[in-house]
Amino acid sequence: MTRPADATTSGRAYTAPGITVYYDAVRCRHVANCVRGLPQVFDPQARPWIQPAHAEAEAVAAVVRTCPTGALHYVLEAGPAETPDPTTTISPLPDGPLIVRGDLTLITPQGLVREVRAALCRCGGSSHKPYCDGTHDKIGWKSDVQPSSES
Repeated sequence: MTRPADATTSGRAYTAPGITVYYDAVRCRHVANCVRGLPQVFDPQARPWIQPAHAEAEAVAAVVRTCPTGALHYVLEAGPAETPDPTTTISPLPDGPLIVRGDLTLITPQGLVREVRAALCRCGGSSHKPYCDGTHDKIGWKSDVQPSSES
């Protein structure tokens, strides 16, 4: 079996001392954890919109790990690589993708890819399967089960 490619280094690279952040725009669902977490680094109004030199490398890495879709990844110059959650979890978003975290190996058109976070298509319409590309919104797809209102 072929060893999976590492998704950590896919997408456009933004480099600063101590860290490189990778952004794959196709996978971004605009949850905005990054913008809320470190607005001085992740500023959609700035060009470039990711400026990792505006915070400590470890702080940038911590915010990148909150990206549920895997559109953001990082590589630290001196430090541990991003590690998967010890337990794989799958959370369906209402009328949206499956949010998956863990030690993942996905089958993609480019071959096997190792992931730690991903938003996977549930509607069947994505042009970037297995990843969600937001097509569910365009086609009006609705999930069969809605979250319970019980707390």
